[in-house]
Amino acid sequence: MRLHRKVAVTAGLALAAMVVGVAVAPAASAATAAFVRTASWGSGYEAKFTVTNNTSSTITSWNVVFDLPSGTSVGSFWDADMTRSGQRFTFTSKSWNGTLGPNGTASFGFIAAGNGDPTNCTVNGSSCAGGPPTNPGAPATPGNVRVTGTTANSISVAWNASSGATGYRVYEGTTVRATVTGTSATITGLPACASRSYTVAAYNAQGESARSGAVSGTTTGCTNPGTGPQIAAPYIYSWGNVPNVNTVMSATGIKWFTKAFVLSGGGCSPAWDGNRPINSAGDAQQIAAIRSAGGDVIPSVGGWSGNKLGPNCSSASALAGALQQVISAYSLKAIDLDVENTDEFESEVVQDRILGALKILKQNNPGLKTIVTIPTATTGPSWWGTRLINQGAALQANVDVWTIMPFNFGGGADMYAATVSASEGLKNALKTAFGWSDATAYAHMGISGMNGRSDQNEITTTAQWTSIRDWAESRGLARLAFWSVNRDRGCAGGPLSSDCSSIAQPDWEFTRITAQFG
Repeated sequence: MRLHRKVAVTAGLALAAMVVGVAVAPAASAATAAFVRTASWGSGYEAKFTVTNNTSSTITSWNVVFDLPSGTSVGSFWDADMTRSGQRFTFTSKSWNGTLGPNGTASFGFIAAGNGDPTNCTVNGSSCAGGPPTNPGAPATPGNVRVTGTTANSISVAWNASSGATGYRVYEGTTVRATVTGTSATITGLPACASRSYTVAAYNAQGESARSGAVSGTTTGCTNPGTGPQIAAPYIYSWGNVPNVNTVMSATGIKWFTKAFVLSGGGCSPAWDGNRPINSAGDAQQIAAIRSAGGDVIPSVGGWSGNKLGPNCSSASALAGALQQVISAYSLKAIDLDVENTDEFESEVVQDRILGALKILKQNNPGLKTIVTIPTATTGPSWWGTRLINQGAALQANVDVWTIMPFNFGGGADMYAATVSASEGLKNALKTAFGWSDATAYAHMGISGMNGRSDQNEITTTAQWTSIRDWAESRGLARLAFWSVNRDRGCAGGPLSSDCSSIAQPDWEFTRITAQFG
């Protein structure tokens, strides 16, 4: 149903993603460079710059130059070369990331000692915000931007007036959320218990100022009936271009990952991707790194391809025993059964075996959250999906979260509308099977999308994914995931890939959006 199913299976900081001074570049600008603090602590911070080529031509190299105030300096850095002259720092592209096609991006990062942000930033000699280094006549950047209030559906921000300004724009990322003439604004229509970050720019007839530093607020109403806290846990896998989990967590604020896949290593014996022991050093080290950064993992069992445990284990108790090995090896809080393809999803015998195993696991592991992930049509679960749900009720399998994969509908879909339609179909199926209310059904539901281009050439943009996340939050869904973090890198117009999304996007943007869920 999705890309990974068709690929041969082969092989304590408090983080706060604070975007500072990100700006939309005019079409004529050769490049922009967006700065973000990916982690902060008392004596310093970790940061990243993302360079974007905004032209229709390829650039073959880039350099980013900026000043840091006295008392702040750069220590370690990566993905660029650095030189320093006093408090002026120059970062130059490496041989492998200097060439950027139209809308292409590259990033580099550094650790700063001290708390000053970059100023006087240029990329290839022009302003990092786009356009020339200065914008004569434009007002100054608004200062003292702050959150002044929140409700269940709104966040209010205010700032100090900028001399010469005729108005102000409030941005969330690159999207204008409010345009006002005064020095405050309220952004409405937000889901309950949603975190958002905003920057403010002043403007007049001569142009727009650079944007302010970001401020973050969270709407009230942080309750989720039913199965407990909402979990944002995109998929990550261990073949191809595997991202560094610490880099992703620092850059996005994500805490949980769904780790694919547990398959059969021979008979009813579990193995990562069917060929690595469950306690293999590499997998154990990755999980330890996630946990040491304050996160955790949900192993995913099954998937589209490979030799799976469901058909190979002879009974529900045997399958439960195999899964218990994974649970015990990592003291798991949750496990995902990804039920797909004809060998599992379209087999009544295997469906019932999986549900029976989950029932046993729930009895033997109090507090374990069990998740079942299935394909879907735009109207909701297919006959096979509906059967699995109905059997889950009949067998009292006590599944906590029923997750659909709303993509591969046949191409050309409005992916936000299709996802909402499919999710409402799932809600109705759960209500029928279990006799739940709307609220209880939503609280037992999850969405697992596909970022960028799907197997059937549907496109989910970052804006659509943001809307999907907001819808899921507003309904109190229990889980939000996507396939996959490995693909959460821009490669505009490219073919379907296991390493990137095939659309123009900043690296890790889908993960950043997902991290704000719950």
